[in-house]
Amino acid sequence: MPASTTKSLRVAVLADSDTRWKWGSLTATRIAPAESDVRLDGFLLRGRATPTARQLEEVGVRADSLREVTAVEFLRELGKESDEDHSYDVVVLALVGGAVQAALHGLARAWEGRAKRPLVVTGYVGVVYEKLADGLLLRHGADLVLANSRQDADRFRAVYEGVGADAGSVTEVALPFLGGAAYTENDPYTVVFAAQPSVPENRKDRTYLLDRLIRHARLHPDREVLLKLRSRPGEHTTHIEELPYQKLVQKADPPANFRLVYGHMGEVLDRTDLLVTISSTAALESLHRRIPTVVLSDLGVREALGNHHFVGSGCLASWDQLDEGHRPVPDAAWVARQGVAAEGGAYERAFDAARTRITELLEADELPPLAPYYTPVTAPGYLPGILARHHLGPDGSPLPGAPAADREPSPVRQIVRRAARGAYRHGVQRVAPVIRRMGDL
Repeated sequence: MPASTTKSLRVAVLADSDTRWKWGSLTATRIAPAESDVRLDGFLLRGRATPTARQLEEVGVRADSLREVTAVEFLRELGKESDEDHSYDVVVLALVGGAVQAALHGLARAWEGRAKRPLVVTGYVGVVYEKLADGLLLRHGADLVLANSRQDADRFRAVYEGVGADAGSVTEVALPFLGGAAYTENDPYTVVFAAQPSVPENRKDRTYLLDRLIRHARLHPDREVLLKLRSRPGEHTTHIEELPYQKLVQKADPPANFRLVYGHMGEVLDRTDLLVTISSTAALESLHRRIPTVVLSDLGVREALGNHHFVGSGCLASWDQLDEGHRPVPDAAWVARQGVAAEGGAYERAFDAARTRITELLEADELPPLAPYYTPVTAPGYLPGILARHHLGPDGSPLPGAPAADREPSPVRQIVRRAARGAYRHGVQRVAPVIRRMGDL
């Protein structure tokens, strides 16, 4: 019998929130070379948005191992000498830009002098609508910087080339969590508003959106109107949510056909006839499945809201138009440039370039050292602060007093840590808004 062609591929994913864990873990499986047997080890970066057990369950990705770490603990784990137990093939950094930069410098230091090292992959969890240059340059230095669409790939290369940085790492893929059955009409007709933790930010605008959603439910009693929420009270996701809709809805009087829902976005989309949002990545998931999708223009089309990304999509509309029965028709050319709604299996092929590149790098006898654009020479007033936030010195080595990873925290330390995290979240969602209101008096 012919020998098996299956190859073992060990992947480490470092993520700092539930949404980035979803992106990183699914990306790891999407970009694995064909016929690979993937072992996925998950590391959750300790911080304000470290996902809870419920959030991890909702993501639905099963890792072979999963534990919470600091940046220094992760670097110490990845810096161990290569052996059967500690040899990774690929490292996926599913983090905010500053944490990616710290990890790149820390890994460069940890792997100093090694000819063979793991490949490093990073990218974005969804739509890139703000801090394009800042976020990209903080990610520069990875072997692959993934762009979720042709449009993003073009923009990413232009930024790198514009500052004289190597743009060869930019690799076009697609969002890894697209999928599901194509749209068919439901009974009852269901409207879903996909809420976002930080867009819009202020009480007035969030209350307006909630009032319009409830008004739509009253105007259409034959429809089911759902407010899809990302997290339950006390939980944090990628962005801080100071004014959760759960709190705002307590002061409203919604009709019986209106309710709050949680859970996996794909399962909610299974019963969606109209997806409404400000600028959520859920819009791309919805468009991929050809579900009628609206990006609201009620609060303006503004960079601060992120809905400017959808200019040209054909999806911009207002609640007044939706109340009157408007159903948007997306622009085919715009959708194609976003890497969604691809015909004939093109979505699966969207990851071929990344798989090919990873295969080539894995087979190379030697890899160059990681070389981020930001160094103590190119950004002496910026880089040290970023590294220090993760207990790293200017050369990427751990600072004195950085937390150790030699043993699991004691039960008492774990309780204190959970209490501190809960206090932080309470401060963000309860105390900070009160202080701000007092300041306006």
